[in-house]
Amino acid sequence: QVQFVESGGGLVQAGGSLRLSCTASKSTFTGNTIHWYRQAPGNGREWVASIDNEGNTQYAGSVKGRFTIARGNIEMRVYLEMDSLKPDDTATYYCNTNPNIAAGTWSQGTQVTVSS
Repeated sequence: QVQFVESGGGLVQAGGSLRLSCTASKSTFTGNTIHWYRQAPGNGREWVASIDNEGNTQYAGSVKGRFTIARGNIEMRVYLEMDSLKPDDTATYYCNTNPNIAAGTWSQGTQVTVSS
């Protein structure tokens, strides 16, 4: 059962910014670490960033310093602010939790395209 809805993707020029948003049901969101992943055409799914229930964050080296993950526990949303975007950031972006990942359950994601 898909439990996330991602939004905010689009087409942007290199150097630009986008803010992705991910909504989840209360049962999915509460208490779980939320991850952002991405998958570029022809590539495997790549971990991007994570935020736990207390707001502690981790980032992949390729996005550290350019992307910021945040969560709103009241509105049950997780955000990914992406700045200084590069063509290599072009991918479909997904949010997910560890239980869903273990079960192989992924939502539709949101497409980000960065033009050079």
